[in-house]
Amino acid sequence: MTTDVRLPKHYRVRTELDRILSTLHQGDPVPPERDLAERFGVSRETVRQALHELLVEGRIERRGRGTVVSSPKLVQPLSLRSYTEGAQSQGRIPGRLLVTWEEVTGDADLCRDLGIRTASTVIHLERVLLADGAKLGLESTYLAKSRFGPLRNTFDPGTSLYAAIRALGVEFGSAVERIETVLASPREASLLDTSTAMPMLLLHRRTLDTDGRPIERVRSLYRGDRVAFEAVLKE
Repeated sequence: MTTDVRLPKHYRVRTELDRILSTLHQGDPVPPERDLAERFGVSRETVRQALHELLVEGRIERRGRGTVVSSPKLVQPLSLRSYTEGAQSQGRIPGRLLVTWEEVTGDADLCRDLGIRTASTVIHLERVLLADGAKLGLESTYLAKSRFGPLRNTFDPGTSLYAAIRALGVEFGSAVERIETVLASPREASLLDTSTAMPMLLLHRRTLDTDGRPIERVRSLYRGDRVAFEAVLKE
């Protein structure tokens, strides 16, 4: 016995769009909504819904007043490699834009995660992450000033923080990381040139050195349409 399932119109349009995109290359224009609606005999709203799904998946992107085929997603490894190393391994040019560099008084939870006394001074570094000039993520890092205060005079925030920490003689040992999906706040969406309706990947990480001492607590927000993650699993 089989069940006859009627597919939504936008899904059928989406299937046809998949075929069209398979014939195009990165940067090629996607046909306008009006042309697609006439080709498939549906409303522009139906076409718009199918295009939105492709936009969320990162298959297409808005460029000016048109839509083009996107570049492949940046695939970041779930490891102790830095963002710089992950981007460079795929032939992408990493970069960062400094948003905030401040010293704050840590609350009980933050100080516990950093292994310092409550109300100790904490360095807060917030940066937009770039790949080939495109904004992909927003990273907020917290470090104990008592241990990493010298970074203020030696670290260029446009470069790899992990490389700067290693230069201080600190070796990364392990990390616990949690990933969840969220929507960006208006501020975060503005910093990443996206909308509050775009699904985001939120990562929380606490990193320890080889002696088990805390190094950092990090909150990283990535555009779900531009970034994916992978991990190597072993028994």
